[in-house]
Amino acid sequence: MAQTLYTGGTILTMEEPLYAQALLEEDGIIQAVGDLTEVEALAGRQVRRVHLEGQTLIPAFLDPHSHLMAWAAAMLQVPLGDCTTKEEICQSLAAYVRREELPPGAWVKGTGYDPASLGEGCPPLREELDACCPGHPVVIQHASGHAGVFNSLALEQLGVGEETPCPQGGEMGRDEQGRLNGYMEEKAFLELLPRMPMDDPEDILRALGAAQDRYASYGITTVQEGALMDGMLPLYREAVDRGLLKLDVVAYGGPGGRWEESLASHWGAYRGGLKLGGYKLFLDGSPQGRTAWLREPYRGEESYRGYPTMTDRQLDEALSHALERRVQVLAHCNGDGAAEQLLSAVRRVEDRVGRKLRRPVMIHAQLVGRDQLRTVKALGVIPSFFVAHVYHWGDFHVDNLGLERAEGISPAASAWKLGIPFTFHQDTPVLPPDMMETIWCAVNRLTRSGRVLGGGETIPVLEAMKAVTVHAAYQYFEEGEKGSLRRGKQADFAVLERDPLKTPPEELRHIRVQATIRRGQVIYSRGGWGL
Repeated sequence: MAQTLYTGGTILTMEEPLYAQALLEEDGIIQAVGDLTEVEALAGRQVRRVHLEGQTLIPAFLDPHSHLMAWAAAMLQVPLGDCTTKEEICQSLAAYVRREELPPGAWVKGTGYDPASLGEGCPPLREELDACCPGHPVVIQHASGHAGVFNSLALEQLGVGEETPCPQGGEMGRDEQGRLNGYMEEKAFLELLPRMPMDDPEDILRALGAAQDRYASYGITTVQEGALMDGMLPLYREAVDRGLLKLDVVAYGGPGGRWEESLASHWGAYRGGLKLGGYKLFLDGSPQGRTAWLREPYRGEESYRGYPTMTDRQLDEALSHALERRVQVLAHCNGDGAAEQLLSAVRRVEDRVGRKLRRPVMIHAQLVGRDQLRTVKALGVIPSFFVAHVYHWGDFHVDNLGLERAEGISPAASAWKLGIPFTFHQDTPVLPPDMMETIWCAVNRLTRSGRVLGGGETIPVLEAMKAVTVHAAYQYFEEGEKGSLRRGKQADFAVLERDPLKTPPEELRHIRVQATIRRGQVIYSRGGWGL
């Protein structure tokens, strides 16, 4: 039996009692947590001793929502997040073509541009992309993942012409003459992505390994595939068969896809590192893209409130299907209009069927109204807040929504006071899965300009940490195995250089992860820690 005894530092259990002096792990399971003398007495002669050197052992973080395969794919694309002008975007794309010596006709894919960071306030459009990469189909993707721009050759290859109808729940940009300018958002954009040629599978699988290493470097051992599509099936099958999943991966896809039956043995249980968690629904867009569905118009608009991507009937059918299959639903809702649609549908379908949905999750929940939170609690909906928006796009939201509404984004304190279990996420690849930065965001609520946005929604450090440990495990129905340090739970840990509960709030984002342990094995080590 392989045993490891952790001592010599802070052990933060995330449950009562909150601190312990020692922890004993054996074959990937926690055997004891508590007083040093008592725990040490349970260790065998061959126990491996790990001295924490005054650092802090915590339960590993769980990622409540992201897109693992999309992050792997993004690692093979041109990063545009640091560009501050349209010209810089075009220069980055052209430099990539030269550096990689791409042959004519090869696709050029860029990702992560943010209009809020561009001097012009908008990305280069169709003809500008034509000019910077002649002879190549080009697509660039908005940081939110919900919009992008195609050049002429890309539109031609994807079969999109001037007469192509725009799908419901999407928009296709046009110039002053009424011609397509290449900009697409929501369904108009998302439905084109699967039609593009995929990267070489071996390249994607290598990037999948690198993406998992990045998650582990942030102290994460459980991640999400938040939009499993049928085109990903060969990649996930290969990853499972070849043992390439280093983390626990929980996948959610649209109802009715081939993935449901193709991966049927993965429903509710990890096999080769992959578990199917349930269905993912999209009810609206993003606030930074001004496509989130609001109850009141955007600032400066007479009537425009964003728009839904599903009808009430479609949503009712999807929820009914989930009830029939007894699987969980994750519903993307950024705006309070989308939140209202979801809450009304959950109540309507549950009342009709006479049975409760299994811990439905409102993904992002950025603009869920404080007046809606009592309904959230009554229905047992778990809000998963994208609270890092406060820092990264908070100033932009003030411009888009006005100060009062912007101060209410990700209302974690209001949810906490009502006793609602909530989680935090980064929607990777929109942002890196930096849990300590997210905890810092929730505790301080500072924007990039340094203003406090919604000071009444700040929460204590312990509650912020619960959102990515205890509550995240609950969201995944894994509270008996993960999320806290207790006898019988899985030995998934992160070692932090400092105790977050004893660190000044403004310094939380600077706490580094020293090591990440999954089922008793070190999968990430900073500078050789613990090896």
